[in-house]
Amino acid sequence: MKKPKLVYALLFFAVFVLEVLIALFVNDSFIRPFGGDILVTVLLCLFVRAFFPVKTKLLPVYVFLFAVAVEICQYFDVVKLLGFENNVLISTIVGRSYSFIDIICYGVGCVAFFIIEQIFIKKMRYRYEHKS
Repeated sequence: MKKPKLVYALLFFAVFVLEVLIALFVNDSFIRPFGGDILVTVLLCLFVRAFFPVKTKLLPVYVFLFAVAVEICQYFDVVKLLGFENNVLISTIVGRSYSFIDIICYGVGCVAFFIIEQIFIKKMRYRYEHKS
């Protein structure tokens, strides 16, 4: 059971590094705004799976709903409403600019995670069942 947790943790770390690299070095009109938003939901799914590898089958749905909730907070500029507009960390984590396209990207990331995970799980089951 520890092996899946390690795999998810390593994948989380790899995607995290990729997100940081995109944030620091990519300044285009496609990868940074769309790829980063797609990967952030994948990152969240991997993080949760590192602790709970098989418990929550609907994890991508929950992560999507969480991401939409954050986007709604951006729409209402909750950071400013709470008086944290000068706090760089909170402004960066929550965000300050709403975009419906971001919600689509979050959905794409969650669907991609679900599909890739299903393929991965089927492969692992096949290997386990056909071990010689």
